[in-house]
Amino acid sequence: MLLIATIAAGALTACGNRLFGKQYEYEEDLYLSTDGSAELIVNASIPALVALRGLDLDVDPNAQVDRTKVRQLYESDVTEVTRVSRPWRRDGRRFVQVRLNVQDIRRLNTAAPFSWSTYALSEENDRRVFRQTIGASALKPGSLRNYGWKGQELVAFRLHMPSRIVEHNARDIDSSEGSAVKRGNILDWEQLLTDRLDGRPISIEVKMDRQSILYTTLWLFAGAFTATGDRLRNPDQLRRSPVAPPALLRQSQPETLAPTG
Repeated sequence: MLLIATIAAGALTACGNRLFGKQYEYEEDLYLSTDGSAELIVNASIPALVALRGLDLDVDPNAQVDRTKVRQLYESDVTEVTRVSRPWRRDGRRFVQVRLNVQDIRRLNTAAPFSWSTYALSEENDRRVFRQTIGASALKPGSLRNYGWKGQELVAFRLHMPSRIVEHNARDIDSSEGSAVKRGNILDWEQLLTDRLDGRPISIEVKMDRQSILYTTLWLFAGAFTATGDRLRNPDQLRRSPVAPPALLRQSQPETLAPTG
């Protein structure tokens, strides 16, 4: 844990200095559907996948990324890997992106790379409620190596929700104030990599409308289209009503300015 403490000390001076943008070492982007299916995108460095999720991958920065092995590690009874990207480098570490289709978000934690989370999707008081709790990482005491982490690296769990968001508990990592829903109906929960390595839990809760935004939009469009069709079938509704003659304008009297004294 000494190495984590050293990294955390660097974070004290670095967390407020993100002039060049936030540096994410691990990200999950979850695109949830109302039926519980989802698309999930993971962007992460190879060292993060090893330290956080315990994946058996080669952390040597000069080694080739075995994309076939990455695919096999993420394939499961509840996930289908649709793409493993070509790796890229940042700060001497190799990164990779994995895209997956999820049959049922409520069973995602049966897939090993996501076993640190519990997922729930239910209906409460005419709202659809999504909950996720991220628990301990796979890091074993004394096993952390020096991968060049400086302390300001972040992890993020980002939700792309299908329905209008009514309530949520997302907070800004710097101010600890409640976060606004981002354009595209997106919320995110961020954490320092050091805290994620230590296994500090993240609790996610989002309450939203039962109907998806797309369904609501199509329903409104269909209603407007039907109303237009009814008017076309009844030409009398399209005839303009007689225009009443304009009322005579009353002649205005000039204002009398009151003396100001």
